[in-house]
Amino acid sequence: MNKHSVGIDTSNYTTSAARYDGERVLENRKLLLPVKPGEKGLRQSDAVFHHVKQLPRVLEPILEMGPAGVVGVSITPRSEMGSYMPCFLVGKGFACTLGAAWGVGVKFFSHQQGHIAAALYSAGKLELLDRKFLAFHVSGGTTEALLVQPDSQGMPEVELAAQSLDLKAGQAVDRVGVMLGMGFPCGPELERAALAWDGPVKARAYMKGRDCSLSGVENQCRKLWEEGHPREEVARTCLEMVLAALDAMCAGLLEDFGPLPVVFSGGVCSNSILRERLTEKYGGAFAAPEFSADNGAGAAILAWRRRFLP
Repeated sequence: MNKHSVGIDTSNYTTSAARYDGERVLENRKLLLPVKPGEKGLRQSDAVFHHVKQLPRVLEPILEMGPAGVVGVSITPRSEMGSYMPCFLVGKGFACTLGAAWGVGVKFFSHQQGHIAAALYSAGKLELLDRKFLAFHVSGGTTEALLVQPDSQGMPEVELAAQSLDLKAGQAVDRVGVMLGMGFPCGPELERAALAWDGPVKARAYMKGRDCSLSGVENQCRKLWEEGHPREEVARTCLEMVLAALDAMCAGLLEDFGPLPVVFSGGVCSNSILRERLTEKYGGAFAAPEFSADNGAGAAILAWRRRFLP
């Protein structure tokens, strides 16, 4: 029996697929969904269209390696009841077709579970799937702190511990970036601009209990931009405000739950400024950028564990 797994993820940002052999991710392929200049995202109907067009191309080098013993796929944004986004139906359809063609099982996961597994793999911390830990998932669609522990099947069971009450971190980054004339998604370009600023910035966290509010990020940055502050300063202010919120959330939750391991995942967590500061303060485990942004590796890893672990 072929003990490889294939994972598929069709999020609102990226078409992705991966292949895993139980030890290494052999392939981790992805294509960003195309967004017109000046726009801040895609309608779900457009995302579905682009996934249908792109997924065969992403899967091609993975399928050239032959059939796999199991297929994993993200079918919802989160694990809770009612979580739904049409773009994940594309991945689900392709995964079920592959499973039927190969005569193997198909395992369903949430996009969030996949992010957690990919981050742990990249950080060399897959053993945390067997214990309780704190995970941050910080992206364009989610800014959440999660209490994670294994369920009866050894899969990550996620409990919401804290979240952004309004704008998500990735939305804040993209809105500020588009305002500054950057291409969507704006994270890498905004980071480059922020790293070029070595002057002071004013950044504070706006908290309600352990939850944060990020709507002020866009407002503060717009005010600075309209007042004529340098592009680099505005970019740095945006990231420092996001960092301040994540820092406050993490400090508060570790006070509540005790000294748990902390893992950071999601596209925003590929930012070097956040990685350096949060690693230094909390010893947090971060995924490498290719495993922090949307990817199919997490679904492949979890499917392999469901199928082949005793």
